[in-house]
Amino acid sequence: MPIPPLLPLEVSRRRILQTGACGLLGFGAQQLLAKPKPTSARSEKSVIYIFLSGGLGQQDTFDPKPEAPAEIRGDFGTIETATPGLQICEHLPLLAARSQRWSLVRSLTHKYNEHSQGHMVMLSGRTDLPTGFDASKPKPTDHPSIAAIVGSLLPDEGSLPPAIVLPERLIHRTGRVIPGQFSGIMGAHRDPYFLSASRFNAQSYGAWPEYGFHHQRGGEDPKMSFETPNLQPPEGVSPTRVSGRLELLNQLQPGTGGVASLQETAFYSRYQDRAVSLMTERKMKDLFDVTHADEQTLDRYGRNSFGWSLLLARRLVSTGVRFVQVNLGNNETWDTHGNAFPHLKNYLLPPFDRCLSALLDDLSETGELDNTLIVVAGEFGRTPKVFGLPQHYKLPGRDHWGAVQTVLLAGGGVRGGSVVGSTDHEGGQPVDAPQRPENLAATIYHALGFANGTNWYDLGSRPHPLYHDTPISGIS
Repeated sequence: MPIPPLLPLEVSRRRILQTGACGLLGFGAQQLLAKPKPTSARSEKSVIYIFLSGGLGQQDTFDPKPEAPAEIRGDFGTIETATPGLQICEHLPLLAARSQRWSLVRSLTHKYNEHSQGHMVMLSGRTDLPTGFDASKPKPTDHPSIAAIVGSLLPDEGSLPPAIVLPERLIHRTGRVIPGQFSGIMGAHRDPYFLSASRFNAQSYGAWPEYGFHHQRGGEDPKMSFETPNLQPPEGVSPTRVSGRLELLNQLQPGTGGVASLQETAFYSRYQDRAVSLMTERKMKDLFDVTHADEQTLDRYGRNSFGWSLLLARRLVSTGVRFVQVNLGNNETWDTHGNAFPHLKNYLLPPFDRCLSALLDDLSETGELDNTLIVVAGEFGRTPKVFGLPQHYKLPGRDHWGAVQTVLLAGGGVRGGSVVGSTDHEGGQPVDAPQRPENLAATIYHALGFANGTNWYDLGSRPHPLYHDTPISGIS
């Protein structure tokens, strides 16, 4: 049963929230999420962009080269999928059994081998780097991320924001905030909503706590947790005080000395309503509290940051969020320079295989997969040859490789069991149907229903074209 509303009935939805009113309520910007729409059949499509920061090795997952020499092939064998003739890594058995629900693009290419550059182009969908790009930090002159763009263009009329990034910002253990995630020239007020649900040891990696590891030392017991966002009023703010604050805000109306314009009024009122919803609706806590889901669900998704993140993404799109970016792994987790094969086998591929398969199953069983495009990509692929860095790692791995990576797509009209593009015998260069980050971005924008010719606007209200290429062909 919902908690009774804290504010009197005469407080209308048109109440004014002047500058600083969010502070009066005691809510930070990251907590201004709100109640979901009722679950029902959706006609509009949503997108879940699963981003594997660090760079997934194509040869070791979805583009294996079983006939290549060992220094190319790596340590892993291959298995048949449910799609005749399609093989993938032996350590992805659950996805292999579901291959008729997903497709592969084995030929996505760009020219950057550095992490920050790769993040910029893959999160913004723009191959050209912005003027004055700084690999060490985001800048207001950066290209806006796809999450920021769609968040600004999609209708923001419901009680949930249209675009959310979770479970954390991409921040390296050194403290470097990775560029490409933010709104750039659109202005900081257009930054996407970052739902911070993690507290972690900055020296650890992976799908903690079940699969936490250290790149150089291997498995460990990381001091990490995945936390349901705190939806309660700040300490010391009782329901009576909240009601009083809302009464005060209600008195700040146009014509009584208020300074906000009508546009500001509408803007702030929307966020006030969201904050109040969080404090007065029990289902808000239930929506975000994925760590206490039923046992069967937790078994299927996994009791770790990968599983909880995709379970939350699944809940969000079911309640009306149109775009969810899920960062699977902090600290460039998938950067397998060394110890690559034990790390992939023991710590990364099992939780990834499990949670993505559970997501596909859930959405398929409810019929929502047809209206939900799932995209899995990183900032680049990995080098064709295995190499060793004995000064840093006990065992070899693969270096950064922007020339090609494999992208997995599912749902949203994607034809399962198909493969677009191919690579040479080493898995190092595309040999047909090359795709750029612009093609991937266009695929996302098309799925969300944006017409060719749509513009987004920078901080100076200058228009910029949404599309810079065509959607990927051959997947639908």
